[in-house]
Amino acid sequence: MAYFLLLVGFVLLIKGANYFVDGSSNIARLLQVPPILIGLTIVAFGTSSPEATVSILAALEGNADVAVGNVVGSNIFNITLVVGLTAFLYPLKVEAETIKKEIPFTLLASVALLILMSDVALQGYSENMITRSDGFIFILFLCIFVYYIIEVGLKSRKNAVNEHDTENSSWGKNIFITIIGLAAIIFGGDLVVNNGTKIAYSLGMSETLVGLTIIAIGTSLPELVTSISAALKKESEIALGNIVGSNIFNILFVLGASAVISPLQVNDKVFMDVVFMIALTVILLIFSRTGYKIGKREGMVLAVVYIIYLAYIIVRN
Repeated sequence: MAYFLLLVGFVLLIKGANYFVDGSSNIARLLQVPPILIGLTIVAFGTSSPEATVSILAALEGNADVAVGNVVGSNIFNITLVVGLTAFLYPLKVEAETIKKEIPFTLLASVALLILMSDVALQGYSENMITRSDGFIFILFLCIFVYYIIEVGLKSRKNAVNEHDTENSSWGKNIFITIIGLAAIIFGGDLVVNNGTKIAYSLGMSETLVGLTIIAIGTSLPELVTSISAALKKESEIALGNIVGSNIFNILFVLGASAVISPLQVNDKVFMDVVFMIALTVILLIFSRTGYKIGKREGMVLAVVYIIYLAYIIVRN
């Protein structure tokens, strides 16, 4: 039964992503804002919903390994396999603002996570924690990011040429399509995570490994199918905005909210994964600067890196 529900989850994810990209890209045109802003906000927040659900529930149940491992593992999956496969299918166009501001903001959030969780090394405490106050700091960072996005959006609208697109111009229809797509993504992601985890535990995998692999991959499937769907529809700005925005939301909102609800004890093994996540963000920034696009070659490199990383954490755990 678990295998059947896993398959149903995959179908819902794929169909939901298709509707979600169509609706959100049409809303971007109706609002006269760049599609990347929709990718960084509505799409990113929507596809981060499974991570938020899983990590917050894990925090409430006192399972910090799953809460932290889910976010870090999801971000690594996003930068490597999601960007990699998407770019391999259709080269991702990178906006100048993304290189100058959004990717560096992702890097800042990742470094902030490393610093705030390094209590033993920096403050001499007996254990590493993401405390409730750390959680509030993440939420404040998120407020700054959202304020920046709103400012850019308003500026873009002011400078936009007024275009009347008769096709797909119905607000109600596009909002409905977007909500239906998002609901299918969240419900499908939930089915994939729950049933994938059952199968993984039945195969004898540890909680830390499940958090970094099965749950991280499962909760990142919305990002994967949404970005691939966006790239195939030649909406590459939404595809990349989704990935960058999701990583920012995962750290600042998902971990922030989880820590505010219940302080999270950090497993020592996760430090290597956070350092690897930071290194990958730097690599993404470098790749983005080469001709303002991430092409097939860079995509293949990132996908291979994830396979190597997956093999490493399976052996390590």
